[in-house]
Amino acid sequence: MNLIEAVLNILLFAIGGYALFNVSYLLFFSLAGHKNIQPNIRTTSSFRRMCVLFPAYKEDAVIIESALKAITHPYNGHFDICVIADKLKPETIETLIKYGVKVIEVNFEKSTKGKALLTALNQLPENNYDIAVVLDADNHMGKDFLKEINLAFESGFRAVQAHRTAKNLDTAFAFLDACNEEINNHIFRKGHYALGLSSALIGSGMAFEYSYLKNLLTDIGETVGEDKEIDFRIARDQIKICYLDKVYVYDEKIDNAAVFTQQRTRWIASQLEFLKKYFWQGFVQLIKSGNVEFFNKMVQALLVPRILLLGLLGFFFVLSLVLPFGPSFGFWAILLAMISAALLIGVPARLYNIKLVQALFRIPYAFFCMCVAVLNTKKTKTSFLATPHKTKVVSTELD
Repeated sequence: MNLIEAVLNILLFAIGGYALFNVSYLLFFSLAGHKNIQPNIRTTSSFRRMCVLFPAYKEDAVIIESALKAITHPYNGHFDICVIADKLKPETIETLIKYGVKVIEVNFEKSTKGKALLTALNQLPENNYDIAVVLDADNHMGKDFLKEINLAFESGFRAVQAHRTAKNLDTAFAFLDACNEEINNHIFRKGHYALGLSSALIGSGMAFEYSYLKNLLTDIGETVGEDKEIDFRIARDQIKICYLDKVYVYDEKIDNAAVFTQQRTRWIASQLEFLKKYFWQGFVQLIKSGNVEFFNKMVQALLVPRILLLGLLGFFFVLSLVLPFGPSFGFWAILLAMISAALLIGVPARLYNIKLVQALFRIPYAFFCMCVAVLNTKKTKTSFLATPHKTKVVSTELD
């Protein structure tokens, strides 16, 4: 019995230590997210030529609206809209071309966003563009988006991440997803950037020096997390990613549990892939090159997804009330308070309303969906789990 008690104690204290690391990391950068960011320069000597890329995998429902809205975006310099059509319907492609959108058709045995982007960059004339902007098929650029991207590059940056935010809050799940997006922005983008570190990339609303993105995507392979792979490659190059907190790109949020689970399955699979791939390299980069950025990216891959973390902390808190082993219930209560504080101060004031209360009641179900997602991660090896979008959503644009 003493041996069993000793093993339980060691196991529970180890879990407690890992949980404390997770919570402390999130709270530290959540507090840092309230630090003011130094603005970029406000004048430019030139307007860079841009190519706005929309990878679209079976996204006929939304791509026409997004592309046509993008064409009308005001920018004093030259820019083209290019849709990378992966299994789009012929009539969708005809409509896009009719309105002046460049279309590059791709066809892969296993589709990935990274391969689609690289194919497009290899086909487009490189000398025609200075900057490549990457958007999702449902994304809409906010006010002065391209202008602010240009100013960031004028300030000397080679990679930029804008503030992706929700364009729909029509269901409790969509609201919860919107809050999660803003917490991500606050902790992993604004919080890091405010302390002098790189912003994390998010997969869309990104801009890169055109030739540099081409290099970053070389040999990208069939990863389901091309943005994370690019993140690690940029960190290895020790190039800082700028974050534009006040420059918005609007994104459709998940409005039901099935799509939420599918999306999180892809995200968790991506996290596990890069943790395995770059864990030891993170230490090598830190010790040999003093590359804090790369090590920090590896540390982020160690973090438990927040909804899972909340659920697990609640579980161990209840368990501590009946099991006389491991950390006390007070320890778990403090961790619950810390994680709650980290998340709540990351939610912008505009989202504090009755819908937030309703969304909080969806967290237990979201936790269940995350558990299902963890069990389904192997599915990403055989299929591309793209997030489906709808034709119309209720707009919540801030400008």
